[in-house]
Amino acid sequence: MQRILVVDDSPTEQNLIRQPLEAGGYQVVVAAGGEECLNRMESEPFDLLVLDVVMPGKNGFQICRQIRRDRRWTELPILMVTSKDQDADRFWGMKQGATEYITKPFDPTALVSAVQRHI
Repeated sequence: MQRILVVDDSPTEQNLIRQPLEAGGYQVVVAAGGEECLNRMESEPFDLLVLDVVMPGKNGFQICRQIRRDRRWTELPILMVTSKDQDADRFWGMKQGATEYITKPFDPTALVSAVQRHI
């Protein structure tokens, strides 16, 4: 079973992302922030990362950039799922290494389709 790490500080958003992915047959692990994300990635393998941008501590742009600098994860697909919907935000997310940039609110079917494209 393919494993997805969902990183979002909102329990509501975690559930909105987790439910359609689990229904799609994926195993979902949740992290509430950037540091927890990095700690989980150090100890567990994942096939894809769903990353929020606006979080306390390190934001999603910083986490994405840090992940991309590590050779172990240069090929890991990263979907940014965020409320930051300006063109400059999308540009910056892709520049940091995101594979795809999805804005909230999102269509659950579109999220699952994006995951399928990249796994």
